[in-house]
Amino acid sequence: MKGFLSILILSTCLVFWSFQDSKQVHFSFNGRAQGTTYLISYYHDNEKVTQNQIDSVLQVIDHSMSLYRSNSLISTINESTQGGELDFHFQQVLKRAFQINKETDGIFDVTVAPLVAVWGFSADKITKLPDSNQIAQILPFVGMENIQLTGSYLKKLKPEVKIDLNGIAQGYTVDVIANFLLANGIKNFLVELGGELRVEGNKPNGEDFKIGIEGPVNSNEVTIKHVAIIKGKALTTSGSYRNYIEYGAEKLPHIINPKTGYPVHSEILSVTVLAKDAISADGYDNALLSMGIKDAFSFLDQHTDLEAYFVYKNEQGSIVDTMTNGFKAILKN
Repeated sequence: MKGFLSILILSTCLVFWSFQDSKQVHFSFNGRAQGTTYLISYYHDNEKVTQNQIDSVLQVIDHSMSLYRSNSLISTINESTQGGELDFHFQQVLKRAFQINKETDGIFDVTVAPLVAVWGFSADKITKLPDSNQIAQILPFVGMENIQLTGSYLKKLKPEVKIDLNGIAQGYTVDVIANFLLANGIKNFLVELGGELRVEGNKPNGEDFKIGIEGPVNSNEVTIKHVAIIKGKALTTSGSYRNYIEYGAEKLPHIINPKTGYPVHSEILSVTVLAKDAISADGYDNALLSMGIKDAFSFLDQHTDLEAYFVYKNEQGSIVDTMTNGFKAILKN
């Protein structure tokens, strides 16, 4: 879903530019984690944080919540019949997941792992689409009412329940890295992981970090639609136009409705969410896309700590965009 080239970084729906200044040294490094790429860019008079330190942090989180690792904690939990003890990172993410699940009336749900797998969006690919009987057999084990978190212990109420934190873990990881930089005295930085990012401060010469917001123009073309400036905030994007599977002429988006068991069919093609931290933005972006434009704006009216930008198909089939007033305020003229 992501990639980068030189100082221009292209993500699912995000891109930023950063220029070196003579007053402070610009440190930048990149790598891979959680099945995607990351980039850290910061300014300081000396190298306060190294890539090895960042990679160590990422390794700890990967061992906790990465489904790409068969020996990770989440993989162990998924293979268990009763549940198990969680580490600090897993606990923090699951606590926030319960909150977002409640606020979105179950649209956001981390127990969708069996549905993600049966539709071919896991590491194991499929040779045919599931039928209604398969979906009906899985649905009783989907729903966060089937798990309980007591202290550090996660209890499965049904042994078949499996968890997928991919809809929120990357945002959490961005926050962990950002807080690590802040704890080491770094005040001006950009952290990006898999297209999810958080920005603090600005460049030493007073310039702001500029974030390009990408979106589809038609079924084959994507362009930078706006340039935004953020400070002390996070941006994440969920888009159905890139991450999908094709069966014949049909494109199935990667976002699964936990209530129906089927991929979400929404007029929204992408949504970019602005929030105080990346775990919040990441946790709500898929849910907002799933809601559709009307319900998404109703939800945002009730959650004034979130702002959002949407690219969607109108009733005439044209691709258009819209945004909240708060999101409009961060755009560069």
